[in-house]
Amino acid sequence: MVDSTMRQQVLQRLQGTLVLNIAYIGVVNGLLEALAKDAPATPQVLAERTGKDPGYVVRWCDSAYAFELLEEVEPGAFALSALGEAFRPDTPDTLMPLAVQAVLSTHLGERAAGLMATGERPGERVLAERETVLPWFGPMLEHQFAPLLEREVLERVPAFREVDERAGVAVDLGCGNGWYLRRLAHRFPRLRGVGLDGFEENIRQAQDLAQAEGLDDRLRFETGDIHHFGIAEPVDLVAMNRALHHVWDRKETVFQTLRSHLKPGGVAVIWEPDWPADRARLRDPMRRAMAFQNLGEHVQGNHFLGADQIAEQFRQVDMEPEVYPVAEGRDVIVVGRRPS
Repeated sequence: MVDSTMRQQVLQRLQGTLVLNIAYIGVVNGLLEALAKDAPATPQVLAERTGKDPGYVVRWCDSAYAFELLEEVEPGAFALSALGEAFRPDTPDTLMPLAVQAVLSTHLGERAAGLMATGERPGERVLAERETVLPWFGPMLEHQFAPLLEREVLERVPAFREVDERAGVAVDLGCGNGWYLRRLAHRFPRLRGVGLDGFEENIRQAQDLAQAEGLDDRLRFETGDIHHFGIAEPVDLVAMNRALHHVWDRKETVFQTLRSHLKPGGVAVIWEPDWPADRARLRDPMRRAMAFQNLGEHVQGNHFLGADQIAEQFRQVDMEPEVYPVAEGRDVIVVGRRPS
């Protein structure tokens, strides 16, 4: 029998999911931004400003008010609350990634539920099945991981400084919206970069952002991946950020490709979640999401890896690995250097 305490706990979690869904609708449709620029506003005025259907906007305002994303500051007119402001994409340390994650996780959960009977694993195309999610996938990753890159990774891993010192070229495989290369270019003024990604939407975002940040003279972005590596000359650094597990089933070929595209002394820098050898560690509140994400990865034909697996694969191609745990051990950077 389910006791009242357990029921209350689950209801509280459900309400947390609902507020994330409501915030997501407000982010994707520009409703939060419109209210940040000019408030208070009635739902009718908000619909006119954003070009959205008035009926949907009225119901969204009711929901956002109920879950304290909005305040009714005048009869029938709303403004953002502190919580609503926190979900705006431009707010420092924005909560927007959590809203995008919630909707994406629900989608992958529904797909996993339906596919479990057949065993089908449709691959990465599932990310594009929800047309409102894909444009926000890159911004979600940027807000989640760029601070960690700047705070821990760039400080601990010397390879980036080495590439900058010789005005070298870094390639980012699966570059998304280009956040990784853009952050490198801002920190290291002599480094040049090429980003490759299989989604045209990501390439468009990356090009636009690089131009807006004045980096398009040193960075370029093209459609491609590790199997369509359109870089003719060997490079100084090849990065794969949370992408290696997508091609692990072809790991022998992948690591040979990484090695062959590096100059002597060049490095491959792999950033991955570090799947724990001890299952009990998944009960850690900071690691629980990793377990569900790995179920979503299974839908895409992938699974998370342990640092030791990546390091051993570098050794198989005569590249000595260096292992750098980050994010309190939840993630890992594994660097392999091609012998000089």
